[in-house]
Order: sequence, then structure tokens, then C-alpha cells
Amino acid sequence: PSQTITAIKEGTSIQLTIGSTTAFKNGKTIALDAPPIITKNRTLVPLRFISEALGASVSWLDKSKTIIITSANELPVVGSYEKLQQLLAETEQNHSIFRSFFGLETTTEAVSQAEAPAFKSAAPASDGAGAGVDYSGTNLQVQGVDEADVVKTDGEYIYQVNSRRIIVAQAYPANEMEVVEVINFTDSSFSPQELYLDEDYLVVIGNIYNDRMPYPQETEKSLLAPKILPLPGFNTVAARIYDIRNKNNIELVRQVELDGHYVSSRKVDSTLYLIANKHIDYYLLKENQEIAPPIYRDTAASDDYLEIAYSDIRYFPETVEPNYLLIGALDLNELAKEMTVATYLGAGQNIYASPNSLYVALTRYHYDENTKEDNWPITQTNTDIYKFNLHKDSVTFQKEGSVPGIILNQFSMDEYNGYFRIATTTGDMWRTDEFTSKNNLYILNSNMEVVGQVEDIAPGEKIYSVRFMGDRGYMVTFKTVDPLFVIDLQDPHNPTILGALKIPGYSDYLHPYDENHLIGFGKDAVEINGVAYYMGMKIALFDITDVNNPVEKFVEMIGDRGTESEVLRNHKALLFSKEKNLLAFPVTLMEVTASNNQYQYNEIPPYGQFTFQGAYIYELDLENGFTLRKKISHLSEEDYLKSGSYGYDYRKNVDRILYIGDTLYTLSLKTWQAHSLSGLKLETELEID
Repeated sequence: PSQTITAIKEGTSIQLTIGSTTAFKNGKTIALDAPPIITKNRTLVPLRFISEALGASVSWLDKSKTIIITSANELPVVGSYEKLQQLLAETEQNHSIFRSFFGLETTTEAVSQAEAPAFKSAAPASDGAGAGVDYSGTNLQVQGVDEADVVKTDGEYIYQVNSRRIIVAQAYPANEMEVVEVINFTDSSFSPQELYLDEDYLVVIGNIYNDRMPYPQETEKSLLAPKILPLPGFNTVAARIYDIRNKNNIELVRQVELDGHYVSSRKVDSTLYLIANKHIDYYLLKENQEIAPPIYRDTAASDDYLEIAYSDIRYFPETVEPNYLLIGALDLNELAKEMTVATYLGAGQNIYASPNSLYVALTRYHYDENTKEDNWPITQTNTDIYKFNLHKDSVTFQKEGSVPGIILNQFSMDEYNGYFRIATTTGDMWRTDEFTSKNNLYILNSNMEVVGQVEDIAPGEKIYSVRFMGDRGYMVTFKTVDPLFVIDLQDPHNPTILGALKIPGYSDYLHPYDENHLIGFGKDAVEINGVAYYMGMKIALFDITDVNNPVEKFVEMIGDRGTESEVLRNHKALLFSKEKNLLAFPVTLMEVTASNNQYQYNEIPPYGQFTFQGAYIYELDLENGFTLRKKISHLSEEDYLKSGSYGYDYRKNVDRILYIGDTLYTLSLKTWQAHSLSGLKLETELEID
């Protein structure tokens, strides 16, 4: 007998053979991780392959040791240019199309953490001189889900986005630090923004502005819609993939582009997921001026731009938007395989990604339709969430959900044990009636249905930071004081507030120290005549061992009014290692001098004057709290003397800190410095031309 297994569903046919790791999907060869076998007169087949090949998704819940198989939910297709016009016209009548007037922001956001601590702990280098040496990675929020950043290291080399270039330098050992390659984009339209790095490949994410629209290509994927004249200029999100195995001959091996502007990206194992928003100029369409469909480019298929057919564009029936959401997926282990592009009539602002799922969130405003067109008051604000399943080389839509209010950022979202958690703010802080701001936490099941909630938290305030850690959630709200709420999420159907701590100031970012301690990064604040004014930077260690009575165990104040740090708005600027007792982040220090320190009680506090820019290096432990070891600056005495109002070379601003082995590296666009971790003594300095 052939010992062949065949399964057919809605036009998809798969075929497997007992003992063979080669399968076929619609005649196309696919390699299996494990072959089907026969044991005790039963045939066992690879569950994930069968499920995903037939359009379902497979999720593994480690804590409960449970496998969840979810069937994909097909969305309707746009189908034609005329249907697109009809959908957008109907949306305009419902007023929601004009949400774009409020500024649809695309943010490069991260995701909130799952069960484990948020930072990526040190990992051994893969090969070369750095083999066996610990080194720091990007501060991630979900283990196993990589995020792009402006700096990456493999434990031997450091890669940095540096203006319109990528600097590649051997960094370890420190006494041999030198630039080995510069990938230059100054003569191209490509503007690099972020990087991914693995053992073989460097991925550079950026934007491209093209001078004029391309003519449609006559291919199978061309729309063959009424031809339109090229429009002047369009933007694409691009990923350029370089083979870095030979550092003396770094080679560009692949390029992909998606129409529109960059939202975010993630990398899970060897698969890169790239997300873009493409705005539809609805008013040109409304005036019967034909507009171009979205396009993409993948050099694995063609050097030309290809149109995405309306038959390949789907829409969310209840939430049509004048935007295209494009999600590209490509496997870096199969560079010859074409990128898949999923396209939706919709948009995205913030994303959260777990190893198996992608959640895209956006704000939806609802209006009073009984008012005149030029004065539509907002009656309700919701956050819509689209859930997608992540596959090795594609994404599939699963469910759509919605909750009241708006989210702060990607840290407002989280997935845990098959449930999705999200924190929102409703209402307005300036109101004192029933429409004043309130804060909420919702828990949704796998079908994106709300099954649990805590609402009306801290009326009159808004969320400043959120962190999810397993069975707990932490929320900071602020107006005049900083309440830290501890929320029990163990029962998804009955989340409850366990305790709260009210202190001056607020935290913009919360980072786990361990399961019972949390680090807060934010600002101090003072209240004057009922108004809160932020002061200098504040870092605090919260003890939440007693969940009913959280305690601010240690506090460190940095500078005066005006002091800033990138870590307050970008978690990737933080370096933290509990094992090494190391905490570091960049600071721009503003201090009030004697000349501007004379102000009366109840007057607005003055801003400080610039006195320092660089890295603050701390020890942090549960016995002594924060101990400042050193402040490292790349500015010279002359730079400080002539700085005035930031009159120095901004390229000397330290924006990332990392370590390799026993060496700490501070990086700016103009200078890299290597210090010993033990004594923080300067070992080597590398000037970047």
C-alpha cells in the first residue's frame, strides 16, 4: 500500500506519507518537522501542520499544558473598485470615516510581557570570538518575540543605525574595537530606522520615498482596473536583508516593501512580520478621480512593484476605514520564498504580539449623527482590536473585539493563558460631571468577547503606565498624585483590585525586577493651587509582596524640572540585568542653579539649566536600593562650556547602553566608549566619522 494520507477542505488539498518528512499542499512541497507514523493500529499525524494547512491555528498554553485549535474566520473581500467606493461612501454616512481628522497615529510600539520577566536576559554569543560570552539584548516585553531597535549586538559585533548609515564594528574584545563595515544609504531614497539581527542575517527596516508612482505591472496580480496616471510620490515601508556571515563582504540578498507608513514589526524565530498603514485619499475617490490600489515589492518574486488585487483585500464589516492595513510575513530561513502579504481595509495604531498571535489596536470615534456635518461631537470612543494568528510564513485573521475607551500604548495590552487583557481610559480629565475620565481593565476570551472587567478606576485621572505580569496587572494613573493599582487577574471572569499606593509624581514606564518587585520610571510632581507640575526624573522600586499594601521601598530623584530620559517613552533605551545588579539608561540632566532658584512658595517651579547628557549607571538590589556608580558622558568640558541651550553636537548624545562579557558600552552617533563593568574605567573609545 502507498500509506498515503489525503485531506481536502474547501479547495485545499494536503497529502502526507507515513514515515516521510515531505508533505504536499496543493501540489507544493513542504518540509515537516516530524513524519506521520502508525502505532498500535492508529495513524498519528503532525497536528500543527494539518491544522494550519487547512486554515486553522494552533496555540500551546504552557502553564496548563493545553493545545487550542481555532478555525480561521474568513472576512468578506472588497472584490472590486466599485465595491471599495460603496464601502467608503457608506462609512462616510456613519461619520466614522472622519476619524482621520483627529490624527491617525502610527506608533512603533512594543508589546506587553507574557508570563516571564520583560527584559531579555543575557544570552551566549552564537560563534566567533564572542562565543560563550554573555551579552545584553534588546529590552523585550515578550520572551521569544524580538523587537527592532537602533542598536543590536551578537556578542562580538555591534550594529548601529547611524543617520543614513549602518555602522558595523567589532566590539569584543574592547581593546580591538574598530569599524569593519559601513552600509551607506546617503545616495538612496532609503532611510533606515531599526534593525533585527540573527546569526546569519541583518534586517534593516526603514522608509522609502519614491518620486512618482509606478505604472501598474501586467502580471497575474495586476488589478487590470481602469488605468490611472502615475501620481507624484508615494511612501513605502522597506526591509533590506543582508548576509553578514562574512563581515568583510556584507551582501544585500533580499528587499521587500509595503505600501504606506511604518506601524511596527516583530520577529518570531526566523519569521519577520512587517506592518504598514496606507491612507486612502477618499476625497479623490469621491470626486471620481481613480486612485491606485496598494502595492508591494519583493525581489524574491520581482524587482517591480505589484498591485494587490481587490479580490485579495478583505474588510471588517463593522469597522471600515479609509486605510489599508498591510501585514507582510517572510521566513529568513527561506529567502527564495516570496513574502505573503495580507491586506485589509482598516488601520492599526498599536500592536501586541505573542509567539502565536498578533493584536492590532486602533481608536474608533463615534459621533452624534443628528448634528450638522461641520460640527460632529464625539459621543463615544472605543478601542477596536483585530486578532491574527501568526504562522511561519503568513498571518490569518481570527476575531475582532472592542472595548470602551482608548489605550495609552502597546503596554496596555497583553495575552496570557489564552486570554487577552487591555487597559483603557474613558471620558475627559477636564470634565467634572459623569463624563469625567475613568480607567478600566477588560479581559477577553479567545473569541475576543469581554468576560471580565474592572471599571471606573481613579475617576478624574488617566493612565500613565500599565504592566501585566502573569496573574497580576499594575496600573499607574495620575492627575495630582500617582496611584499604583495592583489588580488580581487570576480569575479572568472576576478581576479585582487588591491594593493601591498613592505617592507624588507618576511612572511612565514599569519594569519587572522580580515577581514581587517593580521598577517605575517617571517624574516627580508638586501640586500648586490644585495643579500638578512635573519636576525632575524619579525612579522607584515598588515592593508588592503584600499585594494589598504595595510599598514604595526605594526612591531616586534625578535633576530638576526639565530633566528627560528616552526610557520614559521608549523601553528599548533601558539596560537591566538583575543577575549583574545593573541598571542603566540615558539622561539629559537639567538642574536649577542658585541664580534661578529664587521663587516664591506656590509659584510654578522654574526649569533647570542643561548640565549633563549621558548614561546613568546604577547598582540595584533589595538591600540598598539604587546606588549610582557613575555618570558617563561623551561630551567634553568644551562641549559643556559652549552648550548653552543645547549648543553642542547632538550626535554625542548617549542613547543606548549594552554590555558584552565584562565590558559596558555606551553608544552615541559620534562616539562609542567601552568601560570595564567592575570599575567602570574607560578602556577604549571609538570615534565614528
